[in-house]
Amino acid sequence: MKHFNLAVFPADGIGPEVIAASQQVLRKLEQLHGGVRFACREFDWSSAYYHKTGAMMPADGLQQLEAGGFDALLMGPVGSPAIPDHITLWGLLLTIRQGFDQYVNLRPMRLLTGVATPLRNPGQHPINMVCIRENSEGEYAGVGGRLHQGKAWEVAIQSIVFTRSATERVMRFAFDYAQQHGHRLVTNVTKSNSMQHNMVFWDEVFQQVAAQYPTVATDQQLVDSMTARMVSQPETVDVFVASNLFGDILSDLGAALTGSMGLAPSANLNPERQYPSLFQAIHGSAFSLVGKNVANPIASIWSVQMMLAFLGETQLAAQLMHAIETVLREQCVRTRDLGGTSSTTEMTKAVCQALETAAR
Repeated sequence: MKHFNLAVFPADGIGPEVIAASQQVLRKLEQLHGGVRFACREFDWSSAYYHKTGAMMPADGLQQLEAGGFDALLMGPVGSPAIPDHITLWGLLLTIRQGFDQYVNLRPMRLLTGVATPLRNPGQHPINMVCIRENSEGEYAGVGGRLHQGKAWEVAIQSIVFTRSATERVMRFAFDYAQQHGHRLVTNVTKSNSMQHNMVFWDEVFQQVAAQYPTVATDQQLVDSMTARMVSQPETVDVFVASNLFGDILSDLGAALTGSMGLAPSANLNPERQYPSLFQAIHGSAFSLVGKNVANPIASIWSVQMMLAFLGETQLAAQLMHAIETVLREQCVRTRDLGGTSSTTEMTKAVCQALETAAR
């Protein structure tokens, strides 16, 4: 019997609904495969927790998670219209990402059969992109400050920080990922024409790391033209590696191109497994949908699939991915974001039924 200990954060908005759906899928996998158990311990760290305590998580939150011996963290969306976004982001998600050295943000963007894309002639432009986003520093390093607040001469400084060690390791991950998963091309996303110090450094490190992978093709794209390429020639994009900010923006564009933010998963990885990794749908908390049972749970369920793969449960991960693909391909159950009227409950049930059918 394999036991996995999961820390679960329902978090904000529709988070409790999509996380409940994800846990239902985990229970179905337990039922169908008697050799695995997922012990889930829920934490109430969230915007509601902030309203009660003045913080998004306890001061010793990271220590609590370390002491808990968790194999992975599963989180719902974080954010509330009643709290400034920088407070909710830095108070919970970025604290965990940086504290647990989750330096890879892995975001697959794949147009699945049965899902509509806003692009014309989608058959001519298949989409199967993977964003490898540097997740620990760059534009989100948190270095800077404000002086003379409220004065006419107020100054705000936000410094972008690239270190050789962090830049090298995320680029190595991108090349290793490409080799391990059969991808043919790694694209370096940059802005070195205008950012003559940090992005020129980024490009130089990319070239040095690429030289160690002579069998993997590479190219380079300025981030602004990368947005156009993803729309007009998505079939030319395979794996791309980008800084924290660039990867964040481009992967949201990729989610829109592949049909819906409700289908977009992510993994925040510590590849060395010194700390637990975190898995989370990239859509927002969507407070306007709360309590209506209409949120698409697939992004969170797909994040669970990525978690299973990272934990070494490759068979379970493959079965869950097949179930997701089956439900979307058959088009019988569609949530509102996909043009249908099905509920969160119905979509989750359809995924569970697809798992059952495949297991017979």
